Amino acid sequence: MTSRTWSRTPIALALAITMLCSYSMVALAAPQQGQTGPTGDLSVVGEVSVNGTSAISGATVFSDSTVTTAKGSSAVVSLGKLGRVEVLPESSIKLSFTETGVTGMLDAGRVRVSSSSGIAATISTKDGAAVADMNLPNVFMVDVECGNTVVSTQSGKVELRAGNSVKQIAAGSQDTAGQATPGTRCTRFQQPEMKGIGGGALAALLLAAG
Repeated sequence: MTSRTWSRTPIALALAITMLCSYSMVALAAPQQGQTGPTGDLSVVGEVSVNGTSAISGATVFSDSTVTTAKGSSAVVSLGKLGRVEVLPESSIKLSFTETGVTGMLDAGRVRVSSSSGIAATISTKDGAAVADMNLPNVFMVDVECGNTVVSTQSGKVELRAGNSVKQIAAGSQDTAGQATPGTRCTRFQQPEMKGIGGGALAALLLAAG
């Protein structure tokens, strides 16, 4: 009887550890005390972390969470009526959201934001901020791979605000803020190539480029 009990102990311990790891990856970031509001649903490809913890598809993402992707990896944070944020390979962004809007601080890489009409969407970088027009549904990309900030609008209208400068970026256009790092090598899609490309096709191209 004693030998059977001891033989089952490692199995039970392994199962407990597995369950604990799975739970910690799904419940990635517990909401702060008193925090209410919307949450995001995470879908991942490859190696993705949220607040430094390895993430899996189906995890819940709370406001003020940092999503980081490794090389060849990507993540989508679906925010229901607010829209969604696609975090492309080798990127890091801190996302915050309320019932009326989405904000993000992009530290590395590229993100593609889709926001609904009536929803505020702003992505900030060290150079400035991309602010979507609330009166329109918008799809836009913010890219800091080269050390500067490049904002590309696929649909809708976005303002690039940097210091005292405000640039209007219409659908099919892009503009920049800041200075690119000398010698930087990065993949970037020019607007003529983006025109006429559907959202799914564009996302597939971007993931392949990453």
